[in-house]
Amino acid sequence: MTTDATTAPAAARGALEGLLVADFSRVLAGPYATQLMGDLGATVVKVEAPAGDETRGWAPPERDGVSTYYLGINRNKADVVLDFKDPGDRALAQELARRADVVIENFKPGGLAKFGLDYDSTAATNPGVVYASISGFGSAGGAALPGYDLIVQAASGLMSLTGDPDGQAYRSGVSVFDIMTGMQATIGVLAALRHREATGQGQHVEVNLLSTALSAMANHSSTFIAAGQVPFRMGNAHPSLFPYEPLATADGELVVVAANNAQFGKLAAALGVPELVDDLRFAATEDRNRHREQLRPLLLEALARRSSQEWFEVLTAAGVACGPINTIDGGVALAEQLGLEPVVHVGEGDAAVPVVRNPIRFSATPATYRTPPPSLGADDDAVRAWLAGPAEAVLGERPGEVR
Repeated sequence: MTTDATTAPAAARGALEGLLVADFSRVLAGPYATQLMGDLGATVVKVEAPAGDETRGWAPPERDGVSTYYLGINRNKADVVLDFKDPGDRALAQELARRADVVIENFKPGGLAKFGLDYDSTAATNPGVVYASISGFGSAGGAALPGYDLIVQAASGLMSLTGDPDGQAYRSGVSVFDIMTGMQATIGVLAALRHREATGQGQHVEVNLLSTALSAMANHSSTFIAAGQVPFRMGNAHPSLFPYEPLATADGELVVVAANNAQFGKLAAALGVPELVDDLRFAATEDRNRHREQLRPLLLEALARRSSQEWFEVLTAAGVACGPINTIDGGVALAEQLGLEPVVHVGEGDAAVPVVRNPIRFSATPATYRTPPPSLGADDDAVRAWLAGPAEAVLGERPGEVR
């Protein structure tokens, strides 16, 4: 099931309605953050160089000649092309930063200073601005290092945790730290806006992929920092829990989780091997973890009696946490089956673009999907006229409209 999402009534615009976000970012982390803010009602002006955001050309795959990568992270934005090397365009960019509540950029640290668009220059004319800078390795010793997600996955240690124990290290199939850093930027901006509301003062918010990675690896980072132990690759296994991994059935694999004693009891009963609960080797979480190589074949023997789908139904009915190993289409289908309505269509008629629904649900200020990802320079005339006009003028309800 998909949902059509045309222009929403003003009352339902979102919790961030009235905020103006100047988006000087490109590729993934920054555009993802500004899309989240746009979904929540902010007016986002995406500024692109004449060549455009690189992701426009990251294809295949594509839809109607536009990269699906770009389409996935750029809805609810007005789009203007400004060449910072051109004095007139640079002045318009500076005016946008002066009017903005929020500025987000992911140039190399210090890269915008020569254009008068860095935090200090912007705050001099807009002291209430919340200015978020996204980088790969921070603005100190790592300022010159390129901030690619793959490099951070390698350098942070994540790849050392991903893959078979005796095989090569693997990257995650998703640019996890770009996405997480975009989320951290959004959290930082919202916290800074709350501070501004209380004090009237803006501030500089800095996030970087490496710090995000170390935070996001959570228990693995803590294993080293708190215990001095370096985690290692375990394939799909969990270092502290068993079972907590894919297990073979009669026709494939099923992810099975028993994270505590009660859950293990339900699993053993549903598999028809309740006696495992009374085996001292498997009595408690730490025992099952320690004796996983003795427990695994016993579970596999029981699971071999039925298919993955049959066990999914049986175990779910018994209250055991488990799940199929789907491809993306299966994940979307499951979300639809569960009533999560994962897909919305943004725009009208044949021009509507299917996109992934914002994952946050609000009871009073829901996310809205007002405009599809814009073509390059789609709102040039309107945004330029607005920036050249009186400061009290605002962008309208839909990006590209001025009132």
